[in-house]
Amino acid sequence: MDLDQIFVIAKQQVLAWLTGAGASVGVVQVISSLINIAAVLAVFLTLFALISVIERKVLARIQNRYGPNRVGPFGLLQPVADGIKMLIKEDIVPRRADAIVHFIAPVVMCAAATLTLCVIPYGRNMTPVAIDGGVLLFFAAGAPAELAVFMAGWGSNNKYSMLGAMRAIAQMVSYELPLLLAALPVVMITGSLSPDEIVAAQGHYSFGTVPHWFAVTPWGAVAFLLFFIAGLVESNRTPFDLPEGESEIVAGHMMEYSGFKYALFFMAEYFGMFAVSGLGVTLFLGGWTSPVSWLEWIPSYIWFFLKLSVLLLLFLWIRGTLPRLRMDQVMSFAWKFMLPMAFVCIVAAAVWHYAGRGLIGWVWSLAIVVVAYLPLTKLLWTGKQFAVRQYRFAE
Repeated sequence: MDLDQIFVIAKQQVLAWLTGAGASVGVVQVISSLINIAAVLAVFLTLFALISVIERKVLARIQNRYGPNRVGPFGLLQPVADGIKMLIKEDIVPRRADAIVHFIAPVVMCAAATLTLCVIPYGRNMTPVAIDGGVLLFFAAGAPAELAVFMAGWGSNNKYSMLGAMRAIAQMVSYELPLLLAALPVVMITGSLSPDEIVAAQGHYSFGTVPHWFAVTPWGAVAFLLFFIAGLVESNRTPFDLPEGESEIVAGHMMEYSGFKYALFFMAEYFGMFAVSGLGVTLFLGGWTSPVSWLEWIPSYIWFFLKLSVLLLLFLWIRGTLPRLRMDQVMSFAWKFMLPMAFVCIVAAAVWHYAGRGLIGWVWSLAIVVVAYLPLTKLLWTGKQFAVRQYRFAE
């Protein structure tokens, strides 16, 4: 238990020393908050550096080529070289751009992504901001991301930047509804918006080996899949990276950015990916709980970051596997399939709950999901769109 709570105990000892040294309650609270902020930034800035080189190596492996292998042993110092390059690279601002909006956009984007990381429980008693409405704060704190994207496109005073911003806002708004609705069944079942209470509700086991994670229920599995897909869109990840369609609009809303400002956008994208994955682990995969009861001796934060790593690797695998979708396909998928299925998950979760959360509820929940899935897939049938072309005027 001491190993599990080693970071909590260390923080408490620092605060106890400050209290004993005569620091006021207000000062102690401020320092406590600063310690939490410093810990979150240290962990995720390190993870950002690691994932940047790991992603390049994973994609290189998938594409049967070499990844970074020159800077440092096995190329592990490549993030340091990239960081130095971004810091010393010239910051170019277009002459006719709105300099203030152009400057503020990456700051707002990065701040919104960082705030979402503060409400996730990373281990037992390890939630940086533990409040009852943590899930609500997560979505509220992430909302300015759309505004930041628009500010980047508008402030750049470039038609391609503005086009990329509009495409980004269209898909982010469209998929934010399924993202919210996919999380709603979990809130309904647990009766709480607190991430800590949601994790506690999944901290039980059947027969000592089967965890009570919401992802192992029919409605939870579908909701988790919807949440994960919507998270891909919110993070602008392949196959939904339309705002940055290099073959169409160069770099989208980031076209007129360079140097450290571009690095902030890049970092915010990864922070958003960390946050969405972390919330997915919290809502559907038991958070920091162990997958089996006889492994609970392993520190809780290790379980959380193992689950987080699996989801992040899945993000990378998808990027190296799937091609980019068209804009009409992305919008059609959101409104014709994702949104209706999110409502179906709410109904299936309610039936599962009122049927006693047992085998009968499991079967009824599965039946509702399957019955709704079959007709919805017909709406997405693309046979006519991909039929063999006939060139009537060709000789």
